[in-house]
Amino acid sequence: MYTPRNFAIDDLHELHQQILGTRLAMVVTHGEHGLQASHLPMLFNPDQGPNGTLYGHFAKANPQWKELQNGAEALVIFAGADAYVSPGFYPSKAEHGKVVPTWNYVAVHAYGSAEVFTDADRLLTLVSALTDRHEASRAQPWKVADAPVDYIDGMLKAIVGFALPIQRLEGKRKLSQNRNAEDIAGVREGLAVSSDTQDQALAHLMR
Repeated sequence: MYTPRNFAIDDLHELHQQILGTRLAMVVTHGEHGLQASHLPMLFNPDQGPNGTLYGHFAKANPQWKELQNGAEALVIFAGADAYVSPGFYPSKAEHGKVVPTWNYVAVHAYGSAEVFTDADRLLTLVSALTDRHEASRAQPWKVADAPVDYIDGMLKAIVGFALPIQRLEGKRKLSQNRNAEDIAGVREGLAVSSDTQDQALAHLMR
């Protein structure tokens, strides 16, 4: 990921927070069939390994898991808030007009090679933890154990799990740091009054 120095996220805790705050990641691999990408919910254990370890699963019918099994390196993308930045947000536009549109965003890229597994008990632990995470805010959370055992057993046979120790982490926080203080304030204020929730989230980050 192209990351100018003033946009880089170097703090490991901040990188981890972006991973934990991203509900759906993108897993990208390159192998015998070229580039492949899947959108997957992930579990993250920040205490396993120097950079943490990611867990997820593919449908067994999705051939991408075979690339991981064959040792292909994976890139996992965790995209955060993003927003279009209009030149009209910059006070400097009125001064000299030398401004162009851009895009502000936050993203973390994690790289590593994964261990693939099909053990039913391990898969059950994984999908139960994923379900509990995303059901936690509901008034009546659904649990894997709510479904018939034989049905869940059949579903587990249709997926392949993986554990991916993160070998390298890159983070980028592009929040107009290359502009002067007045232009930064103009972008923040312009996004804050937008009706778009992504714009508002980006404005919040710029505070």
